[in-house]
Amino acid sequence: MGINFGYIRVSSTSQNLDRQYEAVKGFVTDEKYIYSDKASGKDMEREGFQNMLKAMRSGDTLYIKSIDRLGRNKQQIKDYLEYFKKEGIRVKIIDLPTTMQEVPEGQEWVIDMINNIIIEVYTSIAQQERETIKQRQAEGIAVAKTKGKHLGRPIMELPKEWTKLYKQWKAGEITAVAFMDAIGMKKATFYKKVKEYEATL
Repeated sequence: MGINFGYIRVSSTSQNLDRQYEAVKGFVTDEKYIYSDKASGKDMEREGFQNMLKAMRSGDTLYIKSIDRLGRNKQQIKDYLEYFKKEGIRVKIIDLPTTMQEVPEGQEWVIDMINNIIIEVYTSIAQQERETIKQRQAEGIAVAKTKGKHLGRPIMELPKEWTKLYKQWKAGEITAVAFMDAIGMKKATFYKKVKEYEATL
């Protein structure tokens, strides 16, 4: 009798695993068999995922909330599904009901065929959605730039005394420390602003 494992993942440490945990915990043999990562899906060198692979054996079952928890692109997901199949590990995806079905012994090929079609379609859609989001972001940045909008951190306005003090500093009339004190700026910020200002001269 195999062990039922669960795998949950979010892309960053600020995200919460609770929703996925609640979805898989009812299917696993013991909650100690739920492995998790707070890491990007761009590769599979994630600690939780790798530890789970080491623990799994033929006859075990893996439960995941959705197929994109395995990875970010179609080829990567397919490669791991092939790996699990070759190792004799059944993958059940809670968001894809057909993968959850039990089938009579000897008829596994039927569910495999259905699952392969669903997974092909699902991963293609998921990948297309990611590419569309990236394209929209790129288009948004391009439009913002044409309108002269600054993206990222807001540009710090220079103090009104900056030009006068800058000229005095460059003329050797005041020191850099006196300049910084007069405008209330820290050293790193000061020299960054000097560089930006001089680039506009």
